[in-house]
Amino acid sequence: MSKREEMEEYLYIQCPNCDDLTEHDILKGRTGKDNITGTFRCTECGRVFSDTIRVPELLMVKVLFSDGDVTETIETELMSNEILSVGDEFYLEDDRRVCITHIETVDGKKGKRFQADNIKVLWVKQFGILSVKVSVNDGHYTYSVRTEAEPDDEFATGMILSFEGFDALIHAIKTNDRLIKNGFAEARDITRIYGKIRKKRYDVLDLEEDDDQDGFDFDQD
Repeated sequence: MSKREEMEEYLYIQCPNCDDLTEHDILKGRTGKDNITGTFRCTECGRVFSDTIRVPELLMVKVLFSDGDVTETIETELMSNEILSVGDEFYLEDDRRVCITHIETVDGKKGKRFQADNIKVLWVKQFGILSVKVSVNDGHYTYSVRTEAEPDDEFATGMILSFEGFDALIHAIKTNDRLIKNGFAEARDITRIYGKIRKKRYDVLDLEEDDDQDGFDFDQD
C-alpha cells in the first residue's frame, strides 16, 4: 500500500513555461487529502504560478539487478514524483550501489528520463567496484589488462599504475566523449586507459594482446 509524503520544500512537476518536468520551489502551500494547493516557482526558468498538485506517494518499483552473469529480481522504494534517468546511480535498500541501464515504462514510451509513477521496471547493474580496461605498451606490442576502482576514483595522466610484475605510466585516458592527454577523469566515465610499461619482473609476452580497435599511438606527444 502506498502512503503520502509530507509536504517538502520542492517538487518535480510540469512547468507550463519549460514544457518539461522540472524542480519547483514551494513558495506557499496548503496540503489537502491527496494534493497541495499553492504557489510554485520553477528553478529552471523562474516562472511563478499557482496550481493544485497531487501529493507524491511512496511506490514499490520492480528492479532487475545484474551482477556479472547473475540477474536478480527485487523491489525498491521510490517517490512518485522522483525523476530517474539512465546512468543515474543510487543505493538499494540493502546498501548495494547500482547504476540504471534501462527504464521500462508503464505506457511503453521509450526514452532515458522518466517520472517514477510511469516506471514499470528499472534495469540496474552492480556499480560498487568497476573493472577499468588498460592498454599497456612495451614499445613493440600493446597488451590488455584491467584495474579495479570505485566509480569516483580518479585517474590522471602521469600517474603510475602498479600491476603484478610491472608498473605502467598513464599517457592518455579515453572517456565516453573525449580523449584526455593532460588531465584526469573519474573511473565511472573511463572507457580505457593507455599506458607504457615502466619496469618488468617477468616476460611481458605472458600478457594477453590488446583488442583495442582505436589504434592509439603511444609514441605521440
